[in-house]
Amino acid sequence: MEDKVIIKFDNVSFAYKNEEDETAATGVVDGFSIDVPEGQFLAVLGHNGCGKSTIAKLMNGILVPDSGKVTVDGIDTSDDAKVTDVRKTVGMVFQNPDNQIVATIVEDDVAFGPENLGVDPKEIRQRVDDALMAVGMYDFRGREPHRLSGGQKQRVAIAGVLAMNTKCVVMDEPTAMLDPHGRQEVMDTIQMLNKERGITVILITHYMDEAVKADRVVVMDEGRIVLDGVPKDVFKNVEKLKTLGLDVPQATELAYRLRKAGFPIADDILDEEECAAAILRALEVK
Repeated sequence: MEDKVIIKFDNVSFAYKNEEDETAATGVVDGFSIDVPEGQFLAVLGHNGCGKSTIAKLMNGILVPDSGKVTVDGIDTSDDAKVTDVRKTVGMVFQNPDNQIVATIVEDDVAFGPENLGVDPKEIRQRVDDALMAVGMYDFRGREPHRLSGGQKQRVAIAGVLAMNTKCVVMDEPTAMLDPHGRQEVMDTIQMLNKERGITVILITHYMDEAVKADRVVVMDEGRIVLDGVPKDVFKNVEKLKTLGLDVPQATELAYRLRKAGFPIADDILDEEECAAAILRALEVK
């Protein structure tokens, strides 16, 4: 049986209009098509300006296509009457956690979304507790958000999305403003939500070590998909990725350089352990 598709882009194009000259527009997404199965962890990569953030906003109806169609759990995102249903299904977490926090107490912030949806107060209480426990922030429920670390704030933002009972979370560079510890906190949370709770995750990132943890990696350039596959297959294309202005995981880069130097090392290495084992095997062959 085929996996259920939760987000579908069908030949979608979108351009930002020039407010001073309505006949001019900047094209960002051009004939973009993709199916995202329910429960998948998808990482989206690409250089600045390639359309990644636009794709994220198209996924929950913040933007609607100029042409083509985006459907979320079968709902057309351009249907104004259904925009609330779209946003119940797909939650957004942005780069700066400070821009997403609206309340002065953590639990009040997490309750904000379900309150706006008109959820019964008793159910809100349960949802808030469940969401904070899911992201490991329950013990901080009475804290003031401005006293939290960046990673903790981002986990509160994720809890706010979970409290709305979303099936899918789209994260637009959620670790870009965090230190390494905060990044690890957020990535651990993302992986737990995906693997243990079955929540679909779309992660837009420029950190390759985050992308390798995904089930699937999509690489964008000029509003189109240029690579799409499991991490091992995508990151094999070292030279192609470099021409797109992207890095590869450090272990992949080292293996690539050793291969160019004549060592018999596989082209699908992603992490340090794989790389170390491959180098030992190559030295034995030498």
